[in-house]
Amino acid sequence: MSRTERTQRGFSLIELLIVVAIIGILVSIIVPAYRSSIRRGNEAAAIGTLRTIRDSQIDYAMSHRGEYGTFDQLIQAKYLDQRFAGDQPVISGYIFRLKVTPKSGTQPAFFSVNADPQQPGVTGTRYFYIDSNVSVPRENSEQPASPDDPPIE
Repeated sequence: MSRTERTQRGFSLIELLIVVAIIGILVSIIVPAYRSSIRRGNEAAAIGTLRTIRDSQIDYAMSHRGEYGTFDQLIQAKYLDQRFAGDQPVISGYIFRLKVTPKSGTQPAFFSVNADPQQPGVTGTRYFYIDSNVSVPRENSEQPASPDDPPIE
């Protein structure tokens, strides 16, 4: 009588299923945390960008008789870089909308900037606002921010 000996090599189906389940659990924890950190990074970048725009507008106004500039004018005067080209540049997942009102009679020039998430909930969850009368950006978590919203903390 001959006896054949079988040697088992590899993993059993149960072992493979356990490994797949563990990987699935890890992915379900890591991916949302990663996306959240991306959103927070985009929001921090948007706040910094708003402050840069405000500082650029102040410098521009000092050399242009109190008038504020459009994005293209600020780029041409070398206060901002080419990332700001166009009417509504998208930077770090946020769309920046600039409105400029020239001086009129006794009314001084005015500018306002809204920074809205390019994809709400994905690239950011907060909306931001700054203008020529506000030194600290405002925020709103539901809709485009305005000067009436609370300042960021």
